[in-house]
Amino acid sequence: MHEFEIKKMIRLAAEAKEKAYAPYSDFRVGACLKTVSGAYYLGCNIENAAFTPTNCAERTAMFKAVSDGERDFEAIAITSDGVNLIAPCGVCRQVLAEFCPADMPVICSDREGNYEVHELRTLIPMAFTDADLKDK
Repeated sequence: MHEFEIKKMIRLAAEAKEKAYAPYSDFRVGACLKTVSGAYYLGCNIENAAFTPTNCAERTAMFKAVSDGERDFEAIAITSDGVNLIAPCGVCRQVLAEFCPADMPVICSDREGNYEVHELRTLIPMAFTDADLKDK
């Protein structure tokens, strides 16, 4: 993945972060999911007073894309207000594993735009997938 594209996706994730609804944690997160067709889907975290219904930025972007009929994904970038690089939570990793190739780049960044790129498979080794539900 080219540096220009990585920085563009981080910038778009940062723009999405600005729309976050995080009155309880005050920790805003943004995501930019790129499809194979070249479309970008943005997501932010949306909190809830009951906590469990809270939705992460990565899942917001993914669910928007899937609800639009997208099924082929190229990369995702995530950023936050934090000083440390942010990576998807466990639930988001499982959702990404459902729809994305194991070698898909996951761009983890901090508020300053510093980043690392990881393959999805390194973030969720031995992912539970549809292959685990079928008799082989």
